[in-house]
Amino acid sequence: MDRGLPSLIESSRAISQPYNGDFRVDKNVLAKFPEGTAVLSADSFGTSAWTVTARLHLKLPDGSEERYFLKSAPEDHGRTLMEGEFNAMTEIYKWAPDLAPKPHSWGKYALEKPEAYFFLSQYIDMNDMMPDPNQLCNKLARLHRESQSPTGQFGFHITTCQGRIPQSLQWESNWTVFFTRLLQHVIDMDFEYNGYWEELDRVEKQFVAHVIPRLLDALVKDGRKIKPCLIHADLWEGNSGTSFENNNIYIFDAAAFYAHSEMEIGDWRCYYNKISNRVYTRTYLRHHGPSQPKDEWEDRNRLYSIYFNVIYSVNHLGTGKAVRQLAYQDMYYLIDKYAPFPEGEGPPKLDKSEMVSLSAERDHAAN
Repeated sequence: MDRGLPSLIESSRAISQPYNGDFRVDKNVLAKFPEGTAVLSADSFGTSAWTVTARLHLKLPDGSEERYFLKSAPEDHGRTLMEGEFNAMTEIYKWAPDLAPKPHSWGKYALEKPEAYFFLSQYIDMNDMMPDPNQLCNKLARLHRESQSPTGQFGFHITTCQGRIPQSLQWESNWTVFFTRLLQHVIDMDFEYNGYWEELDRVEKQFVAHVIPRLLDALVKDGRKIKPCLIHADLWEGNSGTSFENNNIYIFDAAAFYAHSEMEIGDWRCYYNKISNRVYTRTYLRHHGPSQPKDEWEDRNRLYSIYFNVIYSVNHLGTGKAVRQLAYQDMYYLIDKYAPFPEGEGPPKLDKSEMVSLSAERDHAAN
């Protein structure tokens, strides 16, 4: 938990407010609406590992009533989180307004201690059941096909966070270079947060130097091109919901950037997500087929999943060891296939007896 989060949770509790609910609405939140807007109710809402969340019911000066979802986070990192999510969701809404709640605004609380930032979006009453595969994958494939990078490159115009971790998203025209930098950033953070592991370091160096260019350079061989597509970049089942009103599926909590479309469903390979059910990947591929060379799609999917496993390890420090080991195994599998260590020089492979199980109490709450 971030240092300022307990203080923000405490300061967000309503005390003698002139409206219903247990959540205190900061005056700078109301300033985002027309003068004379009144709060009818404000309630703490949902669960989050790194932010404070609430549901607001407002009455506008014209007499109309609207509901909003509010998220806030403390300190400088809170600004990165809230500004990043606002921009990520705004970009998704621009290309797929039927797939995302409409973002409203972001800003800084008037509250001084702790310094805090907020993000506001349309509130949609949704259930948390597993999304319908066909509807989700059809909409997602359309987003990938129709979105256009404003620079024609991979990356994003601002830092977005996957969970609580900022991503390395500087614009880059070469997908191999971009993905290498993206992954190396979280590898470095993994060692910083979870401690140095010599064998993993050796495997990662071999993987980054030889396997990534072998698999990703093949995507542009013989004149082929990769279209930078807008991806959500953290699309597990907890970041989607189905509207009670119209059964539309919506996605939220985006860590969006422009990437190779196949990276989106690398996250669906990760076994700790229920969306790892293969029906989702198979359905997506019916709507958006694999890139050439198609016979290497499975290996690229494994490669992209490594990014999500490493960043999961950084996000979930107490329970990430099992996922870190999975990344080690997957890297080693691809190394053996595409860039083997010289005979007798590779680090030892993990025995089943060494594998750690992912705790049932793991914190995989939506952010």
